[in-house]
Amino acid sequence: MGLIKPSLSGIDHATWSTLPRMERLRPLVVSWGESGFGTPESVYVLYLLKLAAYVLVGASVISATTPGLGGVADALSWWSEPVVWQKAVLYTLLFEVLGFGCGFGPLTLRFLPPIGGFLYWLRPGTIRLPPWPSRVPLTVGFRRSVGDVVLYLGVIASACYALMSPPSEPSTGLANATLGLVDGRRVLVLAAFLLLIGLRDKTVFLAARSEVYLLLALTFLLPNVEFMFAAKLGLLLIWWGAATSKLNKHFPFVISTMSNHPLVRSRAIKRKLYADFPEDMRPSRLARAMAHGGTAVEFTVPAVLVLSRGGWPTAVAAVVMVLFHLQILTALPMGVPLEWNVFMIFSVLVVFWQNAAVGFTSSPGGYVAVAGFLAGLTVVVQGNRHPDKWSFLIAMRYYAGNWATSMWALTPSAIAKLDANIPAWPGLPTAQLARLYGTNTADILLHKGYAFRALHSHGRALLTLAPIAAGPDHETSHVLLDGEFIAGCAIGWNFGDGHLHDENLLAALQERCRFDDGEVRVVMLEAQPIQRRTQAFRIVDAATGRRSSGLVAVDDLVRRQPWADDVPVTYLEVRP
Repeated sequence: MGLIKPSLSGIDHATWSTLPRMERLRPLVVSWGESGFGTPESVYVLYLLKLAAYVLVGASVISATTPGLGGVADALSWWSEPVVWQKAVLYTLLFEVLGFGCGFGPLTLRFLPPIGGFLYWLRPGTIRLPPWPSRVPLTVGFRRSVGDVVLYLGVIASACYALMSPPSEPSTGLANATLGLVDGRRVLVLAAFLLLIGLRDKTVFLAARSEVYLLLALTFLLPNVEFMFAAKLGLLLIWWGAATSKLNKHFPFVISTMSNHPLVRSRAIKRKLYADFPEDMRPSRLARAMAHGGTAVEFTVPAVLVLSRGGWPTAVAAVVMVLFHLQILTALPMGVPLEWNVFMIFSVLVVFWQNAAVGFTSSPGGYVAVAGFLAGLTVVVQGNRHPDKWSFLIAMRYYAGNWATSMWALTPSAIAKLDANIPAWPGLPTAQLARLYGTNTADILLHKGYAFRALHSHGRALLTLAPIAAGPDHETSHVLLDGEFIAGCAIGWNFGDGHLHDENLLAALQERCRFDDGEVRVVMLEAQPIQRRTQAFRIVDAATGRRSSGLVAVDDLVRRQPWADDVPVTYLEVRP
C-alpha cells in the first residue's frame, strides 16, 4: 500500500474483470490475508489525528467545565478524579452521537464526506427508522420531521448540560476525590431525550452507543461509593456481554480476518493465522487459540478486577485489560471503535485501579447496582437467545463474527433512483471511490469488500444466496452491495447492526424510489441464536416483498473456503 493509493494486489483489471465473480474474489481473499483492505497509510494517519483530537479536546472540555480542576497542562494531577471519568462518559457519548466516533471515515466505507451523523440528523426529510411503529403512538413513518431535529438538538444540548455540571460537595470513600461528582439529575434529562428520539429513530439512539455511555451515565444517580461500585458492574457487564457473544464457531474467523493490523508488517506472521495459506483460508489453530484465549480473558480478568481490593491481583488484572484493549485499538479494525477502547483503558485505570477498595461490602446501597447488573445480564442472555429481536449493540454482542447481515442486489436503474431520490445521499461507496481513484480501482476495492465478508463465516451464506436472489443473470444484471454500504449512505451511520438495513430500510427506500419488481433484491441473514446451530435467512424484493426464507447450518459455513458459493440451503417458505 502507499501513502495515498490503496493496494490493488497486483491485479490486472482488464483480465481479472472477465472472470466469474467467485474467481475474481479468490485472489482478493488471499491478498486480504497478507495486507487486509489495502488501506493507504494516509487513512491510518487520519484516524490517529482523530484519536488525538478526541483526547485533547476531551481534556480541554472537561477542564473548562469543571471548576477547581485545573488546566490541561496540569492533567497529570487531576486525571484520576472520579468526576473526570464521569465527564469522559458524557463527552464520549456526545462525540459518538455527533458522528465522529464509530461511524466515521474510510474504515466504515465513508469517504466523501467522511462523516454522516449530524449532517443527516439535523436535516428534515432524511430517513429515520422507528423501532416499533405499530406499537408506539406517533412514531409511524420514515421521514425525519422538524420535531425529530428538535429532539436531536435536545440530545446534544442535554449532553452539554450534564457535561457542564459543577462538581457537588467533595466525595467520600473515593480515591483522589478532592472534588465532588456530576449532578445525576442532569443525566435524567439526557436519558429522557435519548429515549424519546430512540422511539422515533433507533439509529440515533444506537449511534450514541447508549448501551455503554448512557448505561454508565445512569450510575451517576447513585452517591459516592455506590456510584463507583455500580460503574464497576456496568463495565463488567459490557465485558461479559462481549465475551458471551464469542461462544460460537464464528469468532476465530474474526481473528484471522483482522490480519490488517497496521503494526504487524510481517506477511509471514499474518499467514500463520490461516490453516494453509493460500489454499486453505480458514482460521489456523493459532487463530482459534487466540480467539478462545481472548474470550477467556474477557470473562475472567474483569471478574478479578471487580472482586480484588488492590495489591498485585488488581495490578496484574489491570495490566492485562489495558493490553487487551491496546491490541484492539492498534489493529484499527473495520468499524474502528477507537475511542471506545481508549475510554475502556481509562476506565480500567480510574474505576478499578485507583478505586480498587470500592466493593459491595463498602457500598451501603450496593444492592441497587446488583439489581441493575442482573437486569442488564438478562438483556444479554435474551439478545443471544433471540438475536432477531435485539440490536447486537444493545445485547452487547459486538464484533464476534455473529451478527445480522445483508447483501443487496441492485440494477443500474435502482442505483439511479437512489441517487435521485434520497436526501443527503452521497452516492454509493463505489461511486465515491471512483471519484477518488477511477472506476477500475473502485471495482477492485468493491471486491475487497466481498472478500471481507467472505472471510467471515456468514459471508459464505450471503455469497451463496445473493445470486439466487438476483437471478440467473446476476453477474451482469445486478451489482451486489453490502447492506452496510446502503445503511451508511441512506441513514448516516452504520456499525455492523444488520437490523439497520433490513425490511424497514428497504420500505423507507421503496417509499421514495418506487422500485419495480426485480430492481432491488435483498438477502437478509440473521445471527445464530446461542442455543441453535443454524442461521435464518430471507430474500426480499423491494416492490413485492418476501420471496423466500429458510436456514443455513453453521457447520456448513465454517467448513467451506471463502470463495465457496455452494452452501446447502433449507427452504422453509418459497413464494411465487
